[in-house]
Amino acid sequence: MKIIDLLDKSRIIADLQAKDKKGAVEELAATLVSADKTLSQAKVVEVLLERERLGSTGIGDNIAIPHGKLKNLGQLVISFGRSRTGVNFDSMDGKPTHLFFLLMAPENSVGIHLRALAKISRMLKNPSFRQKLMEASDAEQIYSLIAEEDALLG
Repeated sequence: MKIIDLLDKSRIIADLQAKDKKGAVEELAATLVSADKTLSQAKVVEVLLERERLGSTGIGDNIAIPHGKLKNLGQLVISFGRSRTGVNFDSMDGKPTHLFFLLMAPENSVGIHLRALAKISRMLKNPSFRQKLMEASDAEQIYSLIAEEDALLG
């Protein structure tokens, strides 16, 4: 599985403006909706915040991977956001979150959803990769870094 095949450049936010969890989810969801007019931003946000109520997807090390499933979604879609200032995302380690991968999967999918989460987690375990993402100048460079790391992990 290639994460880069599921992440369009238009879905990368190099400078998230959100100050809280709801704002970050809304901002990331907006990139999905702008690229796919069949999606409802309100529904995407509702699904993601419902998942957050079960437990934060802020996994620590300044990373969050909010995710959910939607009816009538044709395929798994991903967006990425970077917050230079950090967002309180109720992370397990209590630290602000700077790097976000948002995943929305079709309701009936299990395998691809879990494989994508696992691959993104493996990518983000690399401290050097996380640092490069934080230092990237723009969305284009972030996309290139993700593509490189994705290729390295095969």
